[in-house]
Amino acid sequence: MSVLAVGSVALDSVETPHGSADRVIGGSAVFFCAAASLLGRVRVVAVVGDDYPLAQLRFLEARGVDFEGLVQVPGESFFWSGRYGEGFRTRETTETRLGVFGAFEPRIPAAWSESEFVFLGNIDPVLQLCVLDQVRSPALVAADTMNFWIERTRESLLGVLARLDVLFVSDEEAMQLAGLDDLAAAAKWIRERGPGLVVVKRGEEGAVGFHPDWTLSCPGYPVARVVDPTGAGDAFAGGFMAFLARAGSWSREDLAGALARGAAMGSFAVEAFSVDRFRDLAPGEAGRRAATLAGMTTIEGEFARKRTRAGGWR
Repeated sequence: MSVLAVGSVALDSVETPHGSADRVIGGSAVFFCAAASLLGRVRVVAVVGDDYPLAQLRFLEARGVDFEGLVQVPGESFFWSGRYGEGFRTRETTETRLGVFGAFEPRIPAAWSESEFVFLGNIDPVLQLCVLDQVRSPALVAADTMNFWIERTRESLLGVLARLDVLFVSDEEAMQLAGLDDLAAAAKWIRERGPGLVVVKRGEEGAVGFHPDWTLSCPGYPVARVVDPTGAGDAFAGGFMAFLARAGSWSREDLAGALARGAAMGSFAVEAFSVDRFRDLAPGEAGRRAATLAGMTTIEGEFARKRTRAGGWR
């Protein structure tokens, strides 16, 4: 079953304690489908300029990623550059140029309007709502967001929350969104406004999934050498969503497996610049790392057996 992913397809220049990369492919949709395509098919909706090296996406097409919804128009592609400090404790954005992404109006191909699994990348909530208005009756909708949107487009973001099943955030973003300094309380506040599951991404510490009746905790996979953490959160979301799409259901056990798969994909993303770690990553290697983390995932609390289409997790 395909996952519809809407987000940025960008060019990144990154400097880390372990080197640098100049104008490499990146963006939320690229990292998402690099991870998700190891398990299933992905449909991408995005925009790029005429400077974008589309040939570098061919390895994803070979793995079943459908770029029919990727539009190339005259102009400059979305560009981001950043610098990470020692120990990756800090990140400084040195330049952001929206380019053609600044006028992006997502258009879902008619044949994709029946998509059952939808991922809304870290883009303007107004655009996320635009996507949801074009998808008829998705079974599961997940979205990512960040402090920029929380600060500047809060009302639109709350409108998105009301239509979500899963929200991906960091600890800081969850507490900022809720206006609370306790993570569990912040997750509860968010769930009360729509998403039945709040997945908190914690980098090298793994991830936690907050459900009304239980909490899932997955550790991070120990990586020998972190090269570049850019895009790890989007790779996490790709693994998570692809696992659920393949399972076709989302029991507690399915969600535990999705959490482990997501954490595994995030750990691969940090091992190289751009999506280079995914180019030759074998499905078996990805599966083994995910299985290791699944065996370490813990569950606390009671269990509501299955999300229903009518009531969701709400």
